[in-house]
Amino acid sequence: MKFAKILGIFSVSVLAVAVQNASADALADIQKSGVVHIAVPQDTQPYGSVNSSLELQGLDIDVSRLIAKSLGVKVVLVPVASANRIPYLQTHKVDLVVSTLGKNAEREKVISFSQPYAPYNNSLFGAADIKVAGPADMANKTVGVARGTFEDILLTQTVPASAVIKRYEDNNTLISAYVSGQIKLIGTGDFVAVTLGDKDPAHRPVMKYIIQESRCLVGLNKDEPALMAKVNEALTKAKKSGELTGLVNKWLHVPLPEKMATAFE
Repeated sequence: MKFAKILGIFSVSVLAVAVQNASADALADIQKSGVVHIAVPQDTQPYGSVNSSLELQGLDIDVSRLIAKSLGVKVVLVPVASANRIPYLQTHKVDLVVSTLGKNAEREKVISFSQPYAPYNNSLFGAADIKVAGPADMANKTVGVARGTFEDILLTQTVPASAVIKRYEDNNTLISAYVSGQIKLIGTGDFVAVTLGDKDPAHRPVMKYIIQESRCLVGLNKDEPALMAKVNEALTKAKKSGELTGLVNKWLHVPLPEKMATAFE
């Protein structure tokens, strides 16, 4: 009996050490390799897009570099679509996700989140002549979304059953569908919608209503407290120094909201 009890205590201790070591593996591996792999958007201007030189640019790109610099390692940027951001993280193709990622209850079941680093509202936009003031007005109307985004999830939950939700694989195909007239309503981020006017002023969308106020956070795998602490440390330092506010102003042309600028974790 005593031996079994001792063995049980030993087993629990070994398990605790194993869990502790496992939770430190991600940060330890990053520091050992000198490289952090970060999933970023490539079709969500101004958060992440490809410029004329075929280089990634945008707020999420700069935030990724800021985090890597704070960690003291090089960054490998891994372009992703909205639908595969979390799968890339869960299958360890990347260490972090910095890709306009918002937090909800379902996502919190499978991954962890840092403190917020930027605003990102999700809204319904469309042609000026279409009258929509809320979900109820979407009856018998068609709306386009990028698959797997908050807009996809929230509109599915709130619009009438008679509404048609057309899902596109990424923001580029969603935008192309709107500009070409295939759809007249789109659910997307506010700053994504603004860029539609740059592409074609004649098709500049009008905001109908805010689906949900949202924030961008860094996504991490579960049980990585050491890496989480380092990411939050980098963001807190950037907020206090004003560097993060400068990046938000540069790309979004709005200040970092005061509540977000003083949210440290």
